[in-house]
Amino acid sequence: MAFKAKRKAMNMLHVLKKWNTLRNQVLFVFLFVMVIVLLVVSVMTFRPISSMLQANTEHQIQQVAVEANGRFESLYEQVNMVSKLVTTNENVQNVLLRRYHNNEVSFKDRQELKGIVNTIQANSDGISSFELYTKQSERILPLDGVSPTGRITEEWIARADQAGGRLVWLGNDPTDKNYFLAIRRVNLMEQHYTTGGYLLVSMYRYYFQFANQQLASAADQYSILLGQNMETINSNYNGSLTTIMDHPQHMPIVELDGQQYIMARQLSAITGWTVLILTPVSALYESIHVLRNGIVYAGVIGIVIYFICSYFLSTLITKPIVRLTHTMQQAIAGPMTLNPKINTVNEISELNSTYNQLVKETNHLIKMVYEKEIIRNRSELKALQAQINPHFLFNALDALRWSLEDKEQEELAEQVVAMSNLFRYTITRQHDDEWVLLRDELRHIDNYMEIMKMRFGERLHYRVRVPEEALGVRIPRLLIQPLVENAILHGAGNKKGDSTITISAEPQEQQEQLQIIVQDDGPGMSAEMLERVQRSMENGGFSAYGGMIEGRIKNTESNGNGIALSNVYQRLQLYFPEQEGSRIHIESQSGKGTRIRLDIPFHTAEVIPG
Repeated sequence: MAFKAKRKAMNMLHVLKKWNTLRNQVLFVFLFVMVIVLLVVSVMTFRPISSMLQANTEHQIQQVAVEANGRFESLYEQVNMVSKLVTTNENVQNVLLRRYHNNEVSFKDRQELKGIVNTIQANSDGISSFELYTKQSERILPLDGVSPTGRITEEWIARADQAGGRLVWLGNDPTDKNYFLAIRRVNLMEQHYTTGGYLLVSMYRYYFQFANQQLASAADQYSILLGQNMETINSNYNGSLTTIMDHPQHMPIVELDGQQYIMARQLSAITGWTVLILTPVSALYESIHVLRNGIVYAGVIGIVIYFICSYFLSTLITKPIVRLTHTMQQAIAGPMTLNPKINTVNEISELNSTYNQLVKETNHLIKMVYEKEIIRNRSELKALQAQINPHFLFNALDALRWSLEDKEQEELAEQVVAMSNLFRYTITRQHDDEWVLLRDELRHIDNYMEIMKMRFGERLHYRVRVPEEALGVRIPRLLIQPLVENAILHGAGNKKGDSTITISAEPQEQQEQLQIIVQDDGPGMSAEMLERVQRSMENGGFSAYGGMIEGRIKNTESNGNGIALSNVYQRLQLYFPEQEGSRIHIESQSGKGTRIRLDIPFHTAEVIPG
């Protein structure tokens, strides 16, 4: 008995060992995870998702009411704007002003006024006609031979006077139900806004219809527009509204004709109108039923399909992966070796082929990568600085300087000296140390500003705010001058009158950084323009923050002249690759100028006593 029990235990261990393979583990884990996920989704997420769907549906219904209300507010504001345009028209003001002083208005003047008003009406949607009355209710327009007093009533005049010049909604036209009426008082601007008359506006009823009203009716959805006094302006529901107008809930369930509806209500702060959207409750729960059935069907079908796929995939994937993993483990302990070619799915075959190719090239690349990286960095740094042969240039500048002094052109001679110093700083030090003192960079900028004053004259001003202790900080050469150049060309160059360029630098000892700021008071940039400049600067697409003209990118760096924002940005990345903060920060507002800030790690810059 003991022998049989021991043999049975050994057989059990053998079976467990046989099944304890990567393929079976993957198959079991796949199926287990699938079942757990389906159970969790079915048991724990059905109610939250159904609540979310219900909330989303209610939100969509409310959003329909909000959009409809916004549309009616827009239509109302259009009528208000057009009617205000008529009341403030110079000809209308002059005619009413004459009647205000009891002066006669000729028929020719009325005809001319009619043409102006008709032109405004023709360019306005929804307005049927304008009727213009004096303060004494004498009708000026239209010229149709109707009674001079027209149809304006004392009640309408009182409401217009109470509104003080604002548009007053009157509702249905008593003479024609196809039109709505509104009135506003005309204030005489030359008489301290005294009442000069009244403008009666007639509007088409269809102008205030709901959008997609036919689709809403087909979906059994009701859309109702009520006025300030809860009178019906537009509705596709023909029944009584008594049961729904005064409902206290925000989004109640109401019953109409034996069917339940969810009602969304939106009150306009501009017009005082109320928009009601009634949607069948069945539409609210339709998505929840679909979700429940979908979870059940997906669970059953998913388990079956997942079992079949998992069985084949676990066999197909795990075998070559185990083989490739074993080869990689051998490569950790010593030189990389090739893995034998395997016939399996494309992805695994490509992985094996890629690994073998990596093995062939890694040993060769590892010997060259450091040297190539150093050479590449130095080449990029040198390529960002212009290089020309300076000898003939300096000789020519010196000859020009002495010639100007002989001719007593001292001002031009000083400009030539400044230009010579600028070129000496820029060109002759290309093989020297790439780091310079901040005072040297500022001296270089002084020479550049001296040259720029030849173009801009006395309207270009230049201020430097740098503490004495910061002048000995070492910074990359030609780091500030490109920013000053951009500030002049795209700040002062695009501004009329005086323009000031300000340069400031301040050591931030707590953050261990040197903060350099170049600021101008030019036209600045909009938020959209600033975003495009920053994005293009990081991608190397802009040469300056002014490189956008009328929506088109102007690459001022195409001829190789000058160092641009993208150039400075790349140099900062090369000089300070480990410092994410060492980047260009641009702040700009339209009409308020542009401010560019550089943050250089202070521990990298060497401070030399002044």
